[in-house]
Amino acid sequence: MRLVSEPTTPAKIAFIGSHSVRKTNAVHSFAGAVGRSGRSVEVGREVVRFNPLGMNEGATPEAQLWVLTEQIQQELELRNRAEVLVTDRAVIDNFAYFLRVTGGDDPFGVEPLVRRWCDTYDLMVRLMPDIGLVPDGVRSTNDAFRDEIERILDEIVPAYVRPDRLMTLLASEVTEDYDWAALVERLVGPPRPTVRSRLRFVRLKRGS
Repeated sequence: MRLVSEPTTPAKIAFIGSHSVRKTNAVHSFAGAVGRSGRSVEVGREVVRFNPLGMNEGATPEAQLWVLTEQIQQELELRNRAEVLVTDRAVIDNFAYFLRVTGGDDPFGVEPLVRRWCDTYDLMVRLMPDIGLVPDGVRSTNDAFRDEIERILDEIVPAYVRPDRLMTLLASEVTEDYDWAALVERLVGPPRPTVRSRLRFVRLKRGS
């Protein structure tokens, strides 16, 4: 787990949870904080919005299989493009939607892959649904559907995600004023000095 030292390989953090818990807002705000810390950053989109096979309550096992495999493919493609990869969802929350439509079965044998892939994340931030569902023209506004996904997440997250790589945050806390600095430092270490501060340090050193 990265705590203070500079990472030698790209770091990966995922914001996870059910739908309409401000994951996308958190992803972009956190990515901005990473950039301000002096690191390059890449953002992974929420792939389910581009699913050609359907989504929400009417999704099929095949549709959720597409989401799982597309999530992994996207992360493979983006992982080495920057020092930090920030993803909107991870395999674990997509697996929750998969388990819902399959009734808990694993018809395609994806569970071992999901378990192994969960170890590739340096940190997951689970956003808890303490806010109401807001229509966005894409995701379901059915409270019972979201509650069902949350119950599955309650069961599988502790079984697949190491405690030292997981933190929780209330969705209502994700606002424009939220300070991501501590989380950035936990993931990749303290901010790097800017060019201006490095030049000032050199001048001070020469004058001493």
